[in-house]
Amino acid sequence: MKVLLLKDPKEDDCGQDPYIRLSHPEGYGGLIFTSPRAVEAVELCLEKDNKTEVNKIGLHTEGENCGNAGKLAEYICSRESSALPLLFPCGTLKREILPKMLKDKGIPVESLTVYQTIPHPGIQGNLNSYYSQQGIPASITFFSPSGLTHSLKHIQELSGDNIDQIKFVAIGPTTAHALAAQGLPVSCTAESPTPQALAAGIRTALQSHGC
Repeated sequence: MKVLLLKDPKEDDCGQDPYIRLSHPEGYGGLIFTSPRAVEAVELCLEKDNKTEVNKIGLHTEGENCGNAGKLAEYICSRESSALPLLFPCGTLKREILPKMLKDKGIPVESLTVYQTIPHPGIQGNLNSYYSQQGIPASITFFSPSGLTHSLKHIQELSGDNIDQIKFVAIGPTTAHALAAQGLPVSCTAESPTPQALAAGIRTALQSHGC
């Protein structure tokens, strides 16, 4: 996925764009990251190497095991808060759960749109290639609601009546809710957003269904 750095449509009174705001971290009590794309966009602003781990840009991290926005907000609220606002670099598809929970607890937070999520141009071709070579997959894992949105139509067309054979897996509760909203059974949701937890969940789901 390519990161497109955007100007914030809701610029502050000084007319500052993301480059200026992110170049003055002393004005904030901390940064909130909920996706690697946001980290990459911040790195672009800071003219660092294009990597996707927060620690690669010299930041001390906390709350990385929370797993979803709600739990992360609870963790932040449990910590001693700064008088300075928190800066939340996010994408165009961000949900309001985290900012709302923080503001309800009196913790100031500024959301800053720094990237746009767009579908990969090769998604249909890649799926066609997989199905033609491998057939119906035993399971499909989704890592975000947007990933589901951009691929579900193609998966349904390729799977046809055999879609019921597929075990659908979600990386977290938000993606699981998106699957359920589409009427798809969620065979498992990873206990934490890590490769190990995801692999364990997939293994259990396949074994329990005799796969």
